[in-house]
Amino acid sequence: MQSTARLDAAWGTSSKMAKLTYACVLTQQIDRLASFYQDVLDLAPRRDGAYVEFSTEPGIFCLWALDAYVEIAGSNEVPQPGAGGIMLEFQVDNVDMEFARLKALSRRSIEFIIPPTTMAWGNRSIYFRDPDGNLLNLFSPRA
Repeated sequence: MQSTARLDAAWGTSSKMAKLTYACVLTQQIDRLASFYQDVLDLAPRRDGAYVEFSTEPGIFCLWALDAYVEIAGSNEVPQPGAGGIMLEFQVDNVDMEFARLKALSRRSIEFIIPPTTMAWGNRSIYFRDPDGNLLNLFSPRA
């Protein structure tokens, strides 16, 4: 595996660099997941029926009800949400403060997989799952 510095140098020189602007999670429980992410991200979403959007920097994180997606996409291929096969990472200012805030949410029972921990690469992280089983990492970069 290449070092991060080598990857940064290699990737940073491409003029055809793809830029992630949206990350979308399909779900069968849009209201439950929208409420969960509103609490976790501490952001008010913009909602349009079966679509919920959180303005994060530099891109958008959104949720889309599976039925509405299939209807709009007109696809016979139905994705299987909630398999827990993705990991979402959100950068925060202070992992320890976020951990305390999330633990204090009395309406949420979040099972933390890894409590605030300084990882070998220097980032401080907490890992937990959303109600659909997707893995989340809230992290603060090394100082």
